Amino acid sequence: MSQIALNRTVWISSAKGAVLPIATLLLVMLMVVPVPALLLDIGFITNIMISLAVLMVALNVARPLDFSSFPTVLLFATLLRLALNVASTRVVLVSGHEGSDAAGHVIEAFGSFLIGGDYAVGLFVFAILMIINLIVITKGAGRVSEVSARFTLDAMPGKQMAIDADLNAGLLTPEEAKLRRQEVATEADFYGSMDGASKFVKGDAIAGVLILVVNILGGLILGTLSHGMGIGEAASAYVLLAIGDALVAQVPALLLSIAAAAIVTRVNSPTDLSGQITSQIGSARAWTPVAGILLVLGLLPGMPHMIILPAAALAGFAAWKMRKSEKSSAAEAAEPEPEPSPSAIGWDEVSDDAALGLELGYGLIGLVDERKGAPLMARITGIRRQLSRELGFVIPLVRVRDDMSLAPNSYRISVGGVVVGEDEVWPEDLLALDSGDLVDRIDGRQVKDPTFGLDAVWIAPAKRAEAVVAGYTVVDPATVVATHLNQIVQTAAAELFGMDETQKLLDALKENAPQLVANLTPQPLALASIAALCRALLAEGVPLKDFRRIAEAMADAARDENDPVQLIEAVRQRIGALIVQTLVPVKMPLSVVTLDAGLESLLNQAVRTGREAVHPIEPGLAQRIVQAVGEIAGPLLNQGRRFAVVTSPVARRALARLLAPHMPDVPVLSFLEIPDGKAVEVVAVVGGETHQPMLASEVAA
Repeated sequence: MSQIALNRTVWISSAKGAVLPIATLLLVMLMVVPVPALLLDIGFITNIMISLAVLMVALNVARPLDFSSFPTVLLFATLLRLALNVASTRVVLVSGHEGSDAAGHVIEAFGSFLIGGDYAVGLFVFAILMIINLIVITKGAGRVSEVSARFTLDAMPGKQMAIDADLNAGLLTPEEAKLRRQEVATEADFYGSMDGASKFVKGDAIAGVLILVVNILGGLILGTLSHGMGIGEAASAYVLLAIGDALVAQVPALLLSIAAAAIVTRVNSPTDLSGQITSQIGSARAWTPVAGILLVLGLLPGMPHMIILPAAALAGFAAWKMRKSEKSSAAEAAEPEPEPSPSAIGWDEVSDDAALGLELGYGLIGLVDERKGAPLMARITGIRRQLSRELGFVIPLVRVRDDMSLAPNSYRISVGGVVVGEDEVWPEDLLALDSGDLVDRIDGRQVKDPTFGLDAVWIAPAKRAEAVVAGYTVVDPATVVATHLNQIVQTAAAELFGMDETQKLLDALKENAPQLVANLTPQPLALASIAALCRALLAEGVPLKDFRRIAEAMADAARDENDPVQLIEAVRQRIGALIVQTLVPVKMPLSVVTLDAGLESLLNQAVRTGREAVHPIEPGLAQRIVQAVGEIAGPLLNQGRRFAVVTSPVARRALARLLAPHMPDVPVLSFLEIPDGKAVEVVAVVGGETHQPMLASEVAA
């Protein structure tokens, strides 16, 4: 049964795809092949039906792009009408002398019933329809289409930049940004097509006039010369059929012109055109003056009182109903929401899914108050954008809220619900940081900088110039909080990265390297394994900016390693150049601290012996290593000098875990992670003496 259903689905899809080519072929046949009057009647009724359907769709869409196929529909509807005109012209000129029903009953009805059989009246009616269609509706719609197309194309760069800005700020996911870019492109294509489609409508109206003239002149000539009719008899027969033919074509043309005008003059709205107009003109303030003016007109002498006064009463009744409805809506909006029952507990009270949180005491609310410029929010957005670029994934939104349990000037930063930082700032003061090279001291509230632990002092804004002259670095309270948040986010990058972020990185990579992603996941590595590898890299300060190269390293390493720990080390060795370039520029040597050969051998032996242990190094030895590396690292860090501790691949992970809690800014590399051509300067040896610069291959040896 499933195979039968599949075959049926394929057949239906193929049949739908063949409708348009077959319809186009029939249009061509209508122009070149003689058709009987019955088929003409069917064609004219179909034309009117299609025009009405298009008009109804145009009136009910909420925005123009909801009917994006309208330009193409307009083209084929115009071609259908012109094909019918050609076919009816052939029938009128060949068989017009046979009577009023020679060209079908539809043309006869339009020629006899609608204009009373008087072709002079028909000419005037047709002329009025042409003026309305060509001069008013078509010309206006064409002008609106032209201006809309121009403005839409001019606005495209700005819209694209806005989408990129929202994407960089984390307000949009890559999928949402892609959809919005497609919508902007579709909007430009639509209005450009409508600018051209409006020319179809105008050309169709002009063609209607020319076809009428041809039918009248041709009928008079053929009637008098070929069929021996008098000029009056020929005019009565042929002109009546020609006008009926013109009217039966111009009615659907007028409907399509109205549809085109309605589409191009629409403004995006959540409701259809009827709802939009009703909501905007249904105002009591508009209809009350209307009722008053009509009442005054109805009381003037000589006016048709029995017509104007009921109209005034109707307008007054409408205004009263609208005012009543507006008061009811305002009362409903003003009603306070019912307070929840004390026994009711919501999920939002027991869970918090924010990855990053910033809680402020009530004294710091001014830092996020939009009326005061919200300086802290602007800095948080800038931090997220900058860190997203540096780390290679979008940093999640920071949920900022007040907490009455905090001291007025206190703030608290949490990651995944765990508080990782808190301090106090004074929103009306400035923080002066001791740069270590002060000319003079300044009085104020002595504190420690929450980010770097530097000596600092809170001062009044009036003392800014004095503090700068004394050698202090002066920052505002919003910058203090934002800098603290920046440091915490950098430290907790691995905790902010999960499987959702991993999937987004893979989806973005799949667009440019589909085979790489196909050979990486789900085999040999599952999504959870890739996420764990990425978190391990982020935990040791390795960004994911060049995710393609990292993914290639993962796919390559996964062929040789199954153990998760060894897999991480294998990946690090393959992206060693990426790791090293985050430490020093390309042309500068990498400053390293190495271990004495005896100590290196001791570490390797400890790791091999306690392979399953989290910390395999003996506590006493571990303490001496931390102390020795700390004595070497302290002066280097105070100088702002970047360096790395280099050890063997076997001991690298254990040594990195040992040093991370004490010196998180000191990376630990293995010899195999340093590119062979990279110059290395050994600044110290734990248990030995400082050496001169040498190549990485020499250090490894």
